[in-house]
Amino acid sequence: MRDAQQLRRHIERRQFLTRTSLGLGSAALAQLLDPVLGLASSPPRESDSSGILGSPHLPPRAKRVIYLFQSGAPSQLELFDHKPMLEKLHGEQLPDSVRRGQRLTGMSAEQSSLPLTASQFRFERHGKSGFWASELVPHMAGIMDELCFIRSLHTEAINHDPAITFFQTGSQLPGRPSMGAWASYGLGSENRSLPAFLVLISKESRGQPLYARLWGSGFLPTVHQGVQLRAGPDPVLFLNDPAGFDRADRVAMLEALDRLHRIQADETQDPEIQTRIAQYEMAFRMQTSVPEVMDLAGEPDEIYDLYGPDAREPGTYAANCLLARRLAERGVRFIQLYHQGWDQHGNLPRDIRRQCEATDQASAALVIDLKRRGLLEDTLVIWGGEFGRTSYCQGPLTQGDYGRDHHPRCFTIWLAGAGVKSGFSFGESDELGYNIVRDPVHVHDLQATILYLLGVDHERLVFRHQGRRFRLTDVHGQVVKDILA
Repeated sequence: MRDAQQLRRHIERRQFLTRTSLGLGSAALAQLLDPVLGLASSPPRESDSSGILGSPHLPPRAKRVIYLFQSGAPSQLELFDHKPMLEKLHGEQLPDSVRRGQRLTGMSAEQSSLPLTASQFRFERHGKSGFWASELVPHMAGIMDELCFIRSLHTEAINHDPAITFFQTGSQLPGRPSMGAWASYGLGSENRSLPAFLVLISKESRGQPLYARLWGSGFLPTVHQGVQLRAGPDPVLFLNDPAGFDRADRVAMLEALDRLHRIQADETQDPEIQTRIAQYEMAFRMQTSVPEVMDLAGEPDEIYDLYGPDAREPGTYAANCLLARRLAERGVRFIQLYHQGWDQHGNLPRDIRRQCEATDQASAALVIDLKRRGLLEDTLVIWGGEFGRTSYCQGPLTQGDYGRDHHPRCFTIWLAGAGVKSGFSFGESDELGYNIVRDPVHVHDLQATILYLLGVDHERLVFRHQGRRFRLTDVHGQVVKDILA
C-alpha cells in the first residue's frame, strides 16, 4: 500500500513538472524579454479590448483609421494627375527611354504598339492649394484643401492579387496578418462591445475577387482578424440566437463553454483558447452593439443629402461610408472599406465615370462629416488602390475609347485627417506620368507611416513565428515625415 502511494506521488510529481516546466520557464522568460520587441510572444490579455503594447510607443496623432480601398486600381491620369504633355503626344509611341525596359503584363506585352493616351476628361485647379482634379470627381475636388496627396507611390507587384495582398499585409504571398490585424494586436479597441477591426464591402460591385485573408490575422491570435459587416438582417454571420433559443439560453451556453475552455486552457496552455473565449464573449456583446450601429434610421435627411441618395440603400459604398463614420464615433480602431470595379483595361471612359458616380460624393462626404463632428482631427482617412494605370493605351486606341494597363512604377493616393498636412502634395512623376522624378514612396513606407500616426513604431511591433520575428513592413519601411503635420 505504501509503495502504491509513493508511486502515485512520483507520477503526479512527474506530470506536474512535465506540464508546467515549459509554462513556468516561459513565464519567467517573459518577465525578462519584452514580447513587443519580438523576443518572445504572449497570448492576448483577458481584456479583449486591450492591445499587446498597453500604451503606444509614441504620442499618437490618430486614434483610428478609415481605409477606403479602391480595388482594381483607379487611373491617376483620369482623376488627379493632370499631364498636358500626354495631350501633345497623344497617339505617339511610348519612348524606350521612358519605359527603360520595364516588364509589362501579359495583357499588353504582345502589343506591337504602345500609343501614349491623353485623358478624355477636363481638368481644373481647385481650392487654395490649386490642385488639379478632373470633372469626374467634383465632390473630392471640393475638399482639395483637406487632402494630402502622395503622387509618387510605387509597388513591386504588377498583378492584382499580389498587389492588393502586399498593400494589406506587407507581403505579396498570402498568410501574413493584415494591417488592421496588426493595429488590433498592438493597440486593441476603445470599445469593448465592438471588434477593433471591421470590414465593409460594397454590395453588387464587381471586379477583382476579394478574399477574407486580406483582413485575416495570419499567425497573430485570431481575435485580431477583421470582422465583416454585411447588409441585411444578419450583419455578422451566426451572431443571432438560433431559432428556439432565447437570451438566457445563450448566457447559459456561454458560461458552460467558458468553464470547458478554461479547463482545456489549463491542460494545454494553448493561447488560442483564450482567443476563443474572448471571441465568444465579444459575439455576445455584439448582439446588442451591432444592430445599434447598423441602424441608420436615426440619421437626419441632411446627412443622407451629404452622402448622396445611395446612402439610403444598405450595403452601397455611400451607406458604408456613413457607417464608417458611425463606427469611428464608437471607437473602432481600424475600419476597412473595399469597393471593386476600377480595373479598366478597356472601355475606360465609360466605366471610370460609373465608378466615380458611385464613390466620389460619399468619399468627400465622409471627410466633411468627420470634420464637422470634430473626429477628423484624430481619424486618418486613406483613399487609393493597389497600383496605378499606364500612360499608354492597352488595346486599340480610338477616338472615343481606350484602356489602360496596370502600372506599379508610380501612382497616386490621398490621405486626410489626423497627423497629415492638409492641402499638401508630396512626390512627383514625370511629364508622361510614367516614372517617379522626386520623392518616391514605397508601400512599406506608407505602412510605416500609418502605424507611426497611430503611435506605433513599425520596427518594434513584431511577432515571433516559426523562429523568426515578423512585422508588417518586413525588414523595410521609412516613415514619410515630410507629409506629417
